[in-house]
Amino acid sequence: MQITVRLFATLRTNRFKEETFHYPAGTQVRKVVEDLKIPPKELALVLVNGQNASLDHVLTEGDILSLFPPVGGG
Repeated sequence: MQITVRLFATLRTNRFKEETFHYPAGTQVRKVVEDLKIPPKELALVLVNGQNASLDHVLTEGDILSLFPPVGGG
């Protein structure tokens, strides 16, 4: 299956903004995060097709996975 991964803010450093990947059916968000070498503690928000999702969410064909780090500021 084909999914699109979008990275935001500091997660883009030495990575990409948006890429398309092929994964077997039944792949969980956790597998994609591991493949991208993003420690789960660096994730503040995970969205699949604009909806909150967990690392255990099973992806399906055409999904858009968006990953956000914690945002600091003041």
